[in-house]
Amino acid sequence: MASADTRGIARNPRRTSFLSHKAWKNLTIFLFLLPAFVLFFLFIVYPITKSVYFSFFSWKGFGDPTDFVGLENFQQILKDKIFHRAIINGLLIIGLSLSVQLPLSLGLAIMVGRDLPGRAFFRMIFFMPYVISEVITAIAFMGLYNPDPTRGLFNAILILIPGVKAQAWLGNMQLVMPSLFVVLTWKYFGLHMLLFLAGLQGIPIEVEEAARIDGANGLQLLRYITIPMLGSTIRTSVYLSILGSLQQFILVWIMTKGGPVNASEVMATYMYRFGFVRFWYGYGSAVAIVMLLISLVFSIGYLRIIRQPEYLGGE
Repeated sequence: MASADTRGIARNPRRTSFLSHKAWKNLTIFLFLLPAFVLFFLFIVYPITKSVYFSFFSWKGFGDPTDFVGLENFQQILKDKIFHRAIINGLLIIGLSLSVQLPLSLGLAIMVGRDLPGRAFFRMIFFMPYVISEVITAIAFMGLYNPDPTRGLFNAILILIPGVKAQAWLGNMQLVMPSLFVVLTWKYFGLHMLLFLAGLQGIPIEVEEAARIDGANGLQLLRYITIPMLGSTIRTSVYLSILGSLQQFILVWIMTKGGPVNASEVMATYMYRFGFVRFWYGYGSAVAIVMLLISLVFSIGYLRIIRQPEYLGGE
């Protein structure tokens, strides 16, 4: 029998060599991917699975969860008016980001990506806020928003206008969300500007020159050449902006802790408040699962609906 196998291998040397090479190739790929799979399971799959499990219990973190409540935590979340406020604030941040932050980033990218003198300097200045820690950003703006005009820059400028009084930017229920959005825009517009700059680099200069030769002015060039060819970059920027808005936490928590009177509550601060301040781990886990589902549904739906062919080929 052994001699027959030996003869078979001898008759098909190419086949044996090919299979052996393929097996080694697959083994090599598996070994390279194994650390990533292990880390993904430990830090993504396992925590999510445990959160799903805890979300069905009324549990405060002491001992094993035993008080099974089923879907009661989720029902309570959907009925809570504070969570409704958190959803509305999240949608407000998304709307302002798409209508103000991204157009501002696109305009600055077009400005510093073309013929502006000293554009390298402006690129560095505009991108700098993104590399600064969110904690440092929050503390710095808390100083700028200080209601005392002798300490807060914004109020010091505001009282120079006759008849205008200093404002409690972070203590006023009507002003707190616009004030937070100013900080969010300052912090993240550099990231989107960098994405748009990368997209502009991919637009062939010959296309713009041909349009100019045909008589297109600056606005027509922007409307019919630049923006359509930036389609994939704009879609990516919108995707990151919406996901970032849904998961916003650090700046809001440090600057307002969701106040005053929950006026600046967002989903992440709501989850943190119940999970790690009040130690309602079961309820907090349920909030985390709701956030995950919202982000997951948005991601899948957005990627399926918005996918479009590229003007420069490919998808």
